[in-house]
Amino acid sequence: MTWRISISISNSRPFLSIVIPAFNEERRLPQTLQRVTEYLTQQSYASEVIVVDDGSCDQTAAVVEEFITTHPRLKLIRNDHRGKGYAVRTGVAAARGHIVLFFDADSSTPIEDVEKLLPWFERGYDIVIGSREGKGAKRIREPLYRHFMGRVFNFVVRILTVRGIQDTQCGFKALQGDVAHAIFTRAQLYTNHARRVTDAMVTAYDVEVLFLGQKMGHRIKEVPVEWRYGTESKVNPLKDSWRNLRDVVLVRWNDLRGKYNELSMVDTDKLGR
Repeated sequence: MTWRISISISNSRPFLSIVIPAFNEERRLPQTLQRVTEYLTQQSYASEVIVVDDGSCDQTAAVVEEFITTHPRLKLIRNDHRGKGYAVRTGVAAARGHIVLFFDADSSTPIEDVEKLLPWFERGYDIVIGSREGKGAKRIREPLYRHFMGRVFNFVVRILTVRGIQDTQCGFKALQGDVAHAIFTRAQLYTNHARRVTDAMVTAYDVEVLFLGQKMGHRIKEVPVEWRYGTESKVNPLKDSWRNLRDVVLVRWNDLRGKYNELSMVDTDKLGR
């Protein structure tokens, strides 16, 4: 299926940029890249795929480089291992698309579900996020304890930071390109000063992105999608629960200290809108 695009698109700028953060994904990434590139070749719009290697210890980068030889729309960025938040930030900085999609390397949400997100930009939304909650959402093979952890975390998020969103952590989010650049430029977590780490690190960078989006006055739409739990999930229930909670508290603390005050209004001139 293709999605009709009615906005004016520059010949030099792709319509869609897909940012894929990857840490030790040599096994799962080839299938994901094959599926994504096959889908994109069927679309009428120009696109690019940016894989950000988060300092992998395996052959993730080599897998991407091999794929690039036959798929010129694919790009590779090599990072030190600083976690997913920093990897996504790096990919967004390089993205040129009118729309930027964050997409997990394990393809837990099928790329075809982007068709559920894109039409909402035509309706005036600036940020459209996939959600594992709500009517129409599908959770496949998710352990009960993971679902429980997610609901408790979302309760904390809604109290402290992001209001009215049922699922802030689904790794399938699309933003208008200029909005994505503006938000990540202003984000305080996982910047260029992010420390190097040694293990897999799942964080709540998404919470800051959505918090800033709301604070800047952008319209956010939550759309139910399909999500499949991966048996090779890198989530550590104890370490990552602590990291995520810490990030939420830091976002609230940054706000109380006035670090986000200048973002209360959307600067349409800077965003080029």
